[in-house]
Amino acid sequence: MAWTWFHRLGSPPYVYALCARLTPWLAWPAALLIAGGLYAGLVLAPPDYQQGEGFRIIYVHAPSAWMSLMVYTVMALAAATGLVWRIKVAHAVAAACAPIGASFTFAALVTGSLWGAPMWGTFWEWDPRLTSELVLLLLYLGYLGLRSAIDDPQRADRASAVLAVVGVVNVPIIHYSVVWWNSLHQAASVMRIGKPAMPPAMLLPLLAVLAGFTLLFAALLLVRVRGEILERERGARWVAQELAQS
Repeated sequence: MAWTWFHRLGSPPYVYALCARLTPWLAWPAALLIAGGLYAGLVLAPPDYQQGEGFRIIYVHAPSAWMSLMVYTVMALAAATGLVWRIKVAHAVAAACAPIGASFTFAALVTGSLWGAPMWGTFWEWDPRLTSELVLLLLYLGYLGLRSAIDDPQRADRASAVLAVVGVVNVPIIHYSVVWWNSLHQAASVMRIGKPAMPPAMLLPLLAVLAGFTLLFAALLLVRVRGEILERERGARWVAQELAQS
């Protein structure tokens, strides 16, 4: 049964139709969670006793930073699957992840800089967490640039997949950078062993936005995977039939 399901996920027509069916079920809950979480965090949550109202940027910054790592991990796993089993759909998933992950990483860096200006007195510091997050953005951009620089799709898949798999070593570096090195960046206050440091009125909206961002990524990924499949299979008969029916 598991092998049959895995085989189906390697079929472009099956995955294309599956993405179309699942996208609305992910997009609407994502919108509701993000809207509700942002309202609760930006309007209803009390100000922080040290940072005041400035702490509220966490409701965009922290979920964006978490998603930047999650998306890269998904991209690397898809790329590795494509390399090992030579599944075209896996390479399509990896290619679809890259621009989404780059967007989340850019949002994390920008919002972090906006927070750092009043809190640290500077928009940028060569802090281990900030530097490794910048490296992550460069890895995303390098992946996109490498794909666009190679005309042959199969060669582009293989070369970019190797870069994605090698670059995944940066994910644990980002996560543990505040533990391994002396860092200006605060230590984990939510994803840590024991009780989170944030009170429920601040924590629950943050978790809602994080869940919404996760579903948003999934919905955007499905949309982009459909586009990747159409681009790769544009000469196939099933694509012509699908477009004729739509």
